[in-house]
This record gives sequence, structure tokens and C-alpha cells, in this order.
Amino acid sequence: MKDDAVNRVMIVAGEASGDIYGAGLITTVAAEMPEIRFFGIGGPRMREAGCETLVDSADMAVVGLVEVLKHFEVIAAAFLKLKKILLNDPPDLLILIDYPGFNLRLAKVAKRAGVKVLYYISPQIWAWRQGRVHKIKRLVDQMAVILPFEVPFYEKAGVPVSFVGHPLADLVQVSLNKEQAAASFGLDPSRPVVGLFPGSRRSEVSRLLPTILEAARLLLRVPELQFVLPLASTLTEEDLAPWLSTTDLPLTITRERIHDLIRACDAVISVSGTVTLEVALVGTPLVIIYKLSPLTFQLAKRLVKVEHIGLCNIVAGETVAPELIQDDASPERIAAEIEHLLEHEVNSSVRSRLSRVRERLGGGGANQRMAALIRGFLRNEML
Repeated sequence: MKDDAVNRVMIVAGEASGDIYGAGLITTVAAEMPEIRFFGIGGPRMREAGCETLVDSADMAVVGLVEVLKHFEVIAAAFLKLKKILLNDPPDLLILIDYPGFNLRLAKVAKRAGVKVLYYISPQIWAWRQGRVHKIKRLVDQMAVILPFEVPFYEKAGVPVSFVGHPLADLVQVSLNKEQAAASFGLDPSRPVVGLFPGSRRSEVSRLLPTILEAARLLLRVPELQFVLPLASTLTEEDLAPWLSTTDLPLTITRERIHDLIRACDAVISVSGTVTLEVALVGTPLVIIYKLSPLTFQLAKRLVKVEHIGLCNIVAGETVAPELIQDDASPERIAAEIEHLLEHEVNSSVRSRLSRVRERLGGGGANQRMAALIRGFLRNEML
């Protein structure tokens, strides 16, 4: 029997970045509306914030056609579990965070069940497969977007949309200077530090970490270089063990204080994704690498409609971080780009240009604006 005093909200975050954003949202909402019970798909941060995770987002975090096919059974089982709840014991609201391949299918089920859908953090349909905006118009009651240029895109298509601001504007706040940050991780502040950021998905790590480690090995020609590697919440050390167990790099691995870790770095090798925005907001120069299976890449090439793949470059409207794609993302090219960024004058110039990213994202307050939208839905004040 349902408790009428409790609002049940299903929330779905299929990747590490969604887990971070979902946790911040849940924490803010819980402080204002403790009667809400969140459940669905998420990771350790959402669990810590009080969400009942029926499926762990670590099992869902894959990218690309080939990779999704390999994980089809796990993803299908998760979908069926949530579908059953939506149809047999519908929640008061469904909140979807990015992850469009899965979430738009779930939105279709919610529509059938009469459950309102609030979509937080838009799929990058403005970059590729723009036709999906028509599906979103049919299935989603409100888009809550985090990039200013997404608003006119949805307004033109007749989709209800609100700009809530980017959650990273609040999340990425570092008080330490570079030397203090390096020392806090046991690094020598007088020696250069390069960050190795292999991503948050197991498939991504297996595809890109070997290349990143080989580039790091080439960079040992830089005197006294130190390396750091952040471990995403969706990964364990065992996920990285096949590659790290055979390396003798001077490498510090940590799960703690990623933004302080970014501040400690002189330069970063990063996979494409939200992390490029985090690195840019801290102001550390970076090189973005991007590799997919050959089949997935050929399909993507035909569909992508934007000039850049790195979010920091898309937000800045220019190339503030070099992008190495497919065959260009070779250890030799990566190492050469990092060596260039380590040059003092180049490093200082890039840091200055990266400041434009924060300017474009505007102020904070995304979680508070999202909480207001959720309150409106639960009180039937929306639409």
C-alpha cells in the first residue's frame, strides 16, 4: 500500500558523471523536501545521497554500438526491471539524466504509464541525430538543460525547456594553488605533473588506457615527470589492473578530490566527455583523445554535426584543447602535444584561454533550480 505522504521519484543515471550530478540533486532536494524517496539506477555517490539503486550505473556505462551489443543482456535486464515498476507500481515522477539510448526508451514506457518525465542534462542531439528532438517532444514533459545554446534548439522544436545552469559551476571549486594541491597528494611540487584520465567506462578504459600509458612511457624523456590517475566512481582498481600491473611509471592513483588533483597537474591527457569540462574549469591545459571501434566511428562520422568533440571546446566555441581522434590518438602524437603544453609560455597562454569556459557556463545554482522544477511537478504546477 502506498504512503500518500511520500513522493516516489525514479531517477536514472547510467554513467559516472550522471552519478555525480544525480547525487548533488538528491542532496539538495532531500534538504528541502525530505518526503521524497529516490530510487532507480545510479552509482556510489547517489547511494550515499540516499538513493535506492536497483541497478548500479557501473554496469551500464558503455559507449558505442559494438560495446552496447556486448553488454546487451545486462542493459536489457535493467530496462525490464524499471519497466515493470513503471507499469505496475508507477512513481510520482521520472527523472532521466542524459544516457539517451536507454532513457528515451524508458520515457516511452513512462508515457504509457501516465508518469511525468523530467529530463535533466540533454542528450547531445544538437551534435548528432538531431531528428531525435521529435521523439523527445512526444515523450518528455520538460527538458532541463545545462548549456545556454540548448534552449533555442528545443524552443524551435516546440519542446518545453528550462535552462538550469551547469552543475559543474558549483562542483568545480578549488581553493588550493598548484603547489599546495600537488603536496596534498604526496607529489613533489617542484617537479612537473601529468594527469592520465582514462574515463569512467570499463569499455573506454580497455580501449584507451593502453594508449595513454604508452604515451606516458614516451613522456619519461621529460626530466622528473610525475603521473597521476583518478579512479572514477564506476571503476575499481581491478578494472585497471590488467594494464597497470605491467607498468613501472611513477604513478599516483587516487579516487579522492579529483578537482584538487586536476589543479596539481601541469597538463592532462583526457578522454572525451564531461571530464574535459572539469579540467577546463580548473584551468589545467589538456589534450583530448577519442577512439571508437572502427564500425562505430564510421557511423558516427556520418551523423555528427559539430566541429568539436570535446565539451570544453564546444562550450568555448573554439579549440582550447587539441583533439586527437582515432588514428591521430597515437602515443607519439599524444606525447608530443603534452610536451608542447608543458612549455612555460604555452602553458600560461592555454590557462588564460581556458578561463572562457567558466565565463560561458555562467553562475551556479543548478540543483536549486532543479529542485524547484521537481516541486512543481509533484504539486502538479507544471504544464
